[in-house]
Amino acid sequence: MNAKTLYLLIAVAVAALIGAVAINLAQRPASNVSEQARPLAAELKDHLNDVSAITLTGAGDKVLVTLKRDKDGWSVAERSGYPADLAKVREFLLKLAQATLIEQKTANPKHYADLGVDEVKDKDAKGILVEISGLAQPLRLIVGNYNGAGGGGTFVRRDGDAQSWLANGNLTVARNVADWEKRDLTDIPASRLRSVTLTGRDGKVLKVAKEQAGDANFKVADVPKGRETSSEFAANGLASTLAGLKADDAFPAKEAAPAEKTIKAEYAAFDGLIVTATGWDKDGKDYAQFTARLDTAAANAEIDRAQARAKAEYDAAVAAAQGKKAVDEKALADKAVDAKPAPDVAKPAAVSDAAKDRQDKLDALNKEVADLNKTFADWSFVLPSYKFSDMSKTMDDMLKPLETKKPEAKDAGKAGAKAPAKTPAPAQ
Repeated sequence: MNAKTLYLLIAVAVAALIGAVAINLAQRPASNVSEQARPLAAELKDHLNDVSAITLTGAGDKVLVTLKRDKDGWSVAERSGYPADLAKVREFLLKLAQATLIEQKTANPKHYADLGVDEVKDKDAKGILVEISGLAQPLRLIVGNYNGAGGGGTFVRRDGDAQSWLANGNLTVARNVADWEKRDLTDIPASRLRSVTLTGRDGKVLKVAKEQAGDANFKVADVPKGRETSSEFAANGLASTLAGLKADDAFPAKEAAPAEKTIKAEYAAFDGLIVTATGWDKDGKDYAQFTARLDTAAANAEIDRAQARAKAEYDAAVAAAQGKKAVDEKALADKAVDAKPAPDVAKPAAVSDAAKDRQDKLDALNKEVADLNKTFADWSFVLPSYKFSDMSKTMDDMLKPLETKKPEAKDAGKAGAKAPAKTPAPAQ
C-alpha cells in the first residue's frame, strides 16, 4: 500500500467518524443541549423584590396558603393578615430563582401523577401549584415530588406546558398555613426574671422568686406547713417559658377568645419588664394571649443598682491604676528600663453621664415593651404543649408527695396470743 492510498483511507475514516457524530447529535433530545441547565424560573432572577403575592393551590383547586406583601412586609391572608415568616418566604423564592432544569421527564399526562405534577384540579393531585404575582408576567409552576430515592432534585412542570422536568434542589412546598407564619414570640431568658406568679383556674396561686439576679435557683413562696419542695431547683423550669417561645399557630383574638375559666401567668424581670399571659385549652389545643408592660419603679431601682456597681468598679479601677502609676513613676525615677506609665481608666456611661445612661436604658426597655405588644396585640396563639404545661403548674407540682401511712393492724397488742381452746362437745 502506497502513501497515497493510505492517506485516502484515513480521509474516508475521518469523514465517516464526523458523519456518525453529526447523526448522533441530531438524534439527541433537545434537552441535552439547549435545555439542560436552563433556569427553572428565569422571571425571578433579579426580580425577587418585585414579587407581591404567592398563592399555593392543592388538590381539587383548593387554595391552601396566600402570602401577600405590603409596606409592612409579608402576611398570611388565611390568618387575617398575621405576619409571615420573612426568612422562609425569601428562602423559598431564592430556591426557585436559583433552580435549574437537570433532566427532561415525561410529557404524557398519564404519567404526571407518578411525578406529582398532575393538574391540581384533580381531587387526588399530589403536587402544589405555585403562582407568583408582581413579575412582568405571572409565574405558574406545579411543584411535584422530591426525587429523594433517585439522587435528589424535584419534579416540576410549568402550568400549561406538557413537558415535565427534574430540577435541582429540594423545592418541596409547605402545605399548612401555620408553616408560613412568623413563629417567634419571645426570647426572655430565665436569668433575667425576678419572679413568676401562676394562678390556676381554681384561683390558687403559685409564686416562685429570686432575691438576687445571681441566685442559682428560684424559691417557692408560701410552702404549706409540714411540706417541702421536691428539690432545690424544682421551680427553675417555670421561668424558662418565655425563653425561645414560638407559637404553633395564630388566630385573630376575636375568633379565638379565652374560655370562661383560664389560667394566668405573670413573668416579672429584675429590670422592670413584665409579661402577662392568659391561657386556656380548646379542642385539644393550648391557647394563650400575652401583654407586656414596664414597671417603671422596678426599672429605676435596677438602674440605681447597676449604676452603683459601675461606680464602685470604676473607683476600684482608678485606685488600682493610681497605685500602679505611683509604682511606675518611682521605677522611672530609678531609671527602670521596663517601666511603663499606667493607662487612664475610661469612665463608663453610668458614671460619666448617669442621667443619660438612665434615660437610654429606660428608652430601650420601653421599646422592647412596644415591640412585644406589636407582636402580641389582637392575636391568640397556639402554644407547644410543654410550654403551656409550665404555665399550668400548681403548688402540688413543686412539693414532695405526701407519705401514705400504712393502716395499723387490728388487735396489734394481742399479736402472738394463742386462741382459747375450744370446749369439747359432751358425749351423747
